[in-house]
This record gives sequence, structure tokens and C-alpha cells, in this order.
Amino acid sequence: MQELLVVVTIVLVGLMVGVELSVAAFVNPIFGRLPNDAGVAARSDGARVLGRVMPFWYIGSVLLGAIWAAQAWGRPQALTVAVAAALLVVSVVMSIVLLVPINARVARWSSEGVPVDWQQQVGRWDGLHYIRVGIIVAAFVLLVLAGVAA
Repeated sequence: MQELLVVVTIVLVGLMVGVELSVAAFVNPIFGRLPNDAGVAARSDGARVLGRVMPFWYIGSVLLGAIWAAQAWGRPQALTVAVAAALLVVSVVMSIVLLVPINARVARWSSEGVPVDWQQQVGRWDGLHYIRVGIIVAAFVLLVLAGVAA
């Protein structure tokens, strides 16, 4: 059962990292190059779609990491998994406090119109998102290292 938990946790976090990295490195830069208001509309739609899915993904990753850390307690990889789970908690708190408020505004832009400072808002979101991606990549690497050691 422990092996299944390790595999599911690593796969779930790895897929989340892949999605978030692709948003940072490819999707949002592509949206930024779309003509006229197409990029704003695309960001708004992306904010709505991913805004519904990602909370479950992030919370699920934290829970699986915490369960793995608890089950591994007393073994050499326990601290590595606990640090990874703590990093995932930091990413959730960062998301709730810093990114979700901006994302909620962006999600409404297609129906309410675009504010004057929209570029500053998406720029701030992008900058914070890069930091969050770094945090979850670090958590993923730690989980992989712990999984190899298990």
C-alpha cells in the first residue's frame, strides 16, 4: 500500500507541476501575443477553467504528501517528504492569499470588461506564479528523491 501512495503522490504532483509550468512558460506568453482582446479573453477563460480544478489538485497533493510523511515517519525519507508537503502547503497559502484574488478578477473580465491596469495585474500574477512554480518543482524533486529512497 505504501508503494501505491508513493506512486500516486509523485504522479499527481508531477502532473500538477507540468500544468503549472506549461502555463508559466507557454500558455500565458502565447495568450500575451494574441491580437486585440483575444489574449485577455483567453486568460479570463483559463482563469475560470483552471480556477475550478486547481484547488482540488493542490489540496489533494498536500493531503497525499502529509499522509506519506506520516506513514514514513521514523524512516530516512520521512523528513524529505515532510519538507515537500510543507512546500506544498506554502504553495496553497500563497495561492489563496496572493494569486486567487487576482485570478478571480481576471475570470470576470470577459463579462465585466477589462480594467485600465489589467497588464499590471496579469504581470503581478505571472511573477507570483513563477515563484509558486519554483516552490512546487522543489516539492516534486523532494518527493521523487524520497520515492527513490523508499
